[in-house]
Amino acid sequence: MHKLARHVRFSINPFLDEDSRGFNSFCSQPAGEGLSIFFELCVGLAGEVEPATGFVVNVVDVDRCVRQHVVPIFAERIRRYFRKGKNIGFSEITGLLKSAQEQLADKFGRAMVAELTLKLNPFRKAAIDCEDTKMIYFSEKFEFAAMHKLWNDDFSDSRNFEIFGKCANPAGHGHNYIVEVTVKMPSGEEFCISDFEKTVDNKLIKLIDHKNLNADVSYFEKTNPTVENIAVFAWERIEGKFGKIKLHCVTVWETDKTYCTYYGS
Repeated sequence: MHKLARHVRFSINPFLDEDSRGFNSFCSQPAGEGLSIFFELCVGLAGEVEPATGFVVNVVDVDRCVRQHVVPIFAERIRRYFRKGKNIGFSEITGLLKSAQEQLADKFGRAMVAELTLKLNPFRKAAIDCEDTKMIYFSEKFEFAAMHKLWNDDFSDSRNFEIFGKCANPAGHGHNYIVEVTVKMPSGEEFCISDFEKTVDNKLIKLIDHKNLNADVSYFEKTNPTVENIAVFAWERIEGKFGKIKLHCVTVWETDKTYCTYYGS
């Protein structure tokens, strides 16, 4: 079984009756004239490789189906709500994703549409697992800067430097970290992004931003502040703090090459 993902980008101008098709699918197609709303829909497909072509699905077909069957749904909903002065809330976003899944479900032969992810901005996304469309997942990225030193007092100095290398520098070193928090909830559930952000900021970011993790955060007095352990710490700080909405996972990036995701114990 293979999993294939294709990102399809398109823009809609709510002030116009329609948008020009455009000629640059890498940027956005439809192009979106003037001040438009940009979307990126990631279609996750699961299936076997076709021996004759080497494809699970030809990505050209994914692009075509999204633009033919999904983009018009987004365009109609956005323009209708805009002209009525009506907000498109989180439950409506869920409805759009479910409509997209229904439209695409039978379009790719034996390959199954496994997941749909809508990028709401470069740091925020909503997703559904197409095997369980009763749940929706929301993810948002936060940043914090911190310093740490990786060291185990039970090791000799030479052993510490052998294991941790430059990260064992006695003076410590810093990172600009990114943490992505993903929560899940029943589809149709209303969700306040501002309340979510406030909780993460108060319960997690303020504790670790611009801190020496080894010295300023008691959790790491005896626990090495590796990216793995920071992910666990983040989970423990915010798990259960979103009311009826459940924490799904936490991902921490130490650099753009190194990250860890924790799903709880």
